[in-house]
Amino acid sequence: MAAYFFASPVDIDIRLEGEESRKQVEVKLEKERRESFPVFFDGDSVAGQASVRVRDGKKLVHDGIKVEFVGSIELFYDRGHHHEFLSLSQELSAPGEMRQAQTFDFVFKNVEKQFESYQGINVKLRYFVRVTISRRLADVTKERDIWVHSYRMPPDSNSLIKMEVGIEDCLHIEFEYNKSKYHLKDVIVGKIYFLLVRIKIKHMELSIIRRETTGAVPNQYNESETITKFEIMDGAPVRGETIPIRLFLGGFELTPTFREVNKKFSTRYYLNLVLIDEENRRYFKQQEITLFRIPEDRQL
Repeated sequence: MAAYFFASPVDIDIRLEGEESRKQVEVKLEKERRESFPVFFDGDSVAGQASVRVRDGKKLVHDGIKVEFVGSIELFYDRGHHHEFLSLSQELSAPGEMRQAQTFDFVFKNVEKQFESYQGINVKLRYFVRVTISRRLADVTKERDIWVHSYRMPPDSNSLIKMEVGIEDCLHIEFEYNKSKYHLKDVIVGKIYFLLVRIKIKHMELSIIRRETTGAVPNQYNESETITKFEIMDGAPVRGETIPIRLFLGGFELTPTFREVNKKFSTRYYLNLVLIDEENRRYFKQQEITLFRIPEDRQL
């Protein structure tokens, strides 16, 4: 980093074409920091301008200027090793000298972006434009991130979830959710039937859990976080009682379900039903659900 501060008489600015008209997404980064990025889709061109300004009228001698469009996966336990699954490069300038500001146009046409951007607990998948000025002592680089969303067609089959859970001769309940696959603004509708109740249940809660798996065995890491948790029943149920469930997903920061992204990570979602009795014993049942993204005009 010292070389950057002391040997860089130059500023680089990257502007993306049409970014003002693109949807912006606000992303929670590390340490509660949030940042907005323009949203791009698979097949969108990534174009713009790179402006290079020489400071204080000094002369800049360089070994060439290039622009790259990069897709990379960063595993936080493997810092320093970025797994690049996409790398496109264009030369902006041959080796030479600069005495005044110059602006270079670039365009990466119809770029395939096979994965969605993701900021997780132990992993980050990012797409960015990087401008590099090659110099004999130390290269000068500047990066500009974009955020990629991927749409998926609604599944052909979407069967309801119906499961029974119980403790022999003590508790027998049946729960039902209207489907197993939901888009990110969908509503989970379900009901819980109490078929046998011989323990004193104090309350019941439903939560959505996101489970992130990174790496591969033996260096595999699992992290779970509770996205939301709410009480669906307070007080003791009786046999034959039915508890309705209605959970709107639009109010939460959810991503689609990711499975084996570039063989580096997966992100899965679970509905977790928990019953707590008067002695504070907890009985729970988890069920995986699949989340997917569809265009906003179809989220009816």
